[in-house]
Formats: sequence, C-alpha cells, structure tokens
Amino acid sequence: MGQSLAKLADSLGDPWRRECDVTSEDAVKAFFDAVREEFGGLDYLVHSVAFAKREELGGSFVDTSPDGWAMAQDVSAYSLVRLCRHAAPLMEGRNGSVVALTYLGSERVVPNYNVMGVAKASLESAMRYLASDLGPRGIRVNAISAGPIRTVSASGVSDFKSMLTFVADKSPLRRNVTIEDVGKAARFLLSEDAAGVTGQILFVDSGYHIMGM
Repeated sequence: MGQSLAKLADSLGDPWRRECDVTSEDAVKAFFDAVREEFGGLDYLVHSVAFAKREELGGSFVDTSPDGWAMAQDVSAYSLVRLCRHAAPLMEGRNGSVVALTYLGSERVVPNYNVMGVAKASLESAMRYLASDLGPRGIRVNAISAGPIRTVSASGVSDFKSMLTFVADKSPLRRNVTIEDVGKAARFLLSEDAAGVTGQILFVDSGYHIMGM
C-alpha cells in the first residue's frame, strides 16, 4: 500500500481496507467476498482507477501500441464492468450507487492524453450500459467528469502544468477545481438526493467543457 493511501487511512481512523487487483477476476471476487463477510452488503462503489504506460501519454496517438491500448482499456474501463459484476449482488435492495471518474479527453482531443482519452470514452459508454443493466436491480450508475487536478497519477501526463494554467484561464469560474469539489459532487451522486439520477455524466470542471476553445 502506498504511503499516501496509508496516510489517508490513518487520518480516517484506520478504516477497513484491502488491496484489490482490478485486472484479476479472482482478486475482485475475493475482495467482494471479504466485503460480504465483513459487512453483509454494499451501499456504493466509487471507481477511480486508470492507468496507461507513460510512453503512450505523449507523442503521436497513431503510434499507440497494441499492448498499451489493451492495458489502458482493461485497467481504466473494463475494470468498472468487472467490479460492478461482483458488487451488484451486494448492492441489491440497498438503493446502491456507482460513480466512476472520467475526463473531457473522452470527447475532445487533449494533447498528450492519447490512449487514455479513448479508454475514458469506453468507460463512459460502459457506464451507460451498466446503468441500463443494473437499474432494474435498484442500482444507479453515473460518472463525474472532473477538470484537471494535480495528483500523483496526473504527473504522468506530459506538460500537465500547462493544462492546469490553460483551464484556469479559460473556464468560466477562472480557476481549477479541487479534490474537495469533486468529492462533494460524488457525495451527491452517491446519496439519496440523487435517487432519480442514473446514466449521467456530471461535469465538475469550473465550466470549462462549455467553452469553445
């Protein structure tokens, strides 16, 4: 477990936690078996997992390798399907809610985002199909498209600092969003306040997505 995650866990009073390899069917099954044993059920699931090889996040998209494509899709998009498949039986009858994290690079060409943009597009489409599939079981599935935030994973995108500056300059609110902004939006989608909302993408990006540039 990384130091950042361990520090966060400590600040929250050392809550129950387990490692889970989202690319492994067996690991995901074992994780949710442990959830069932410990808690008996599950109220919500937040998918905030993405990965691409560093060499794929720069240069020309046309040079994307087959392995790089497959890895980005598996970790960043198909993992939502895999997690929902095992989580759904624990969420039925509990007004369950699933939230995935995406980005505008799924809809527009963002320099150096490359294969991750395509993976996010897959994630968003999967979210809608899952919303249709799981809705009859009382489970909602939505996504948040957040603006760029300085995180450890974002450091893998080339020239990320320039992206932050550009968005802050051009967005209607003239600022970048914060982790707290995204967290509050997620809390809304996970709560009963959003009981009638499913299959939607909520933009939390200071309004940048409405602009023409």
